[in-house]
Amino acid sequence: MIYTVIANNDIDTIKKEMHEKAQEIGFGVLKEYNFKELLKEKRHPIERDITVFEICNPIAAQEALTSHPEVSVYLPCRISLYEKDGEVVLSTIGIEEMLQNFDLDSNLKAHLNIIFDKLKKLIHSWE
Repeated sequence: MIYTVIANNDIDTIKKEMHEKAQEIGFGVLKEYNFKELLKEKRHPIERDITVFEICNPIAAQEALTSHPEVSVYLPCRISLYEKDGEVVLSTIGIEEMLQNFDLDSNLKAHLNIIFDKLKKLIHSWE
């Protein structure tokens, strides 16, 4: 249920470009979580630089939440950025698999698949 891409850019470049590139596909970055810093502050440090971006497309969120409030557990959309085995990785929830768990009308399902395609386009932009 995780969709993952290996990036050809470094973490700092992706962090700097995330807001602008998200906006280009109709999303906004709501919040950014730097887990390395957050856990260090809580006295549970980790070595790996892991950043999670919460992003939202208000139109899609409104449509989904109006008819299916249970979808809220998956919102806002998240993109995770980290290094693993010397590679820079971008991951998000596999929305196609998630949609199989809901009885959605075909129009909403099609719209959410378009949103997922945009998320994939976003994370593939650093390949």
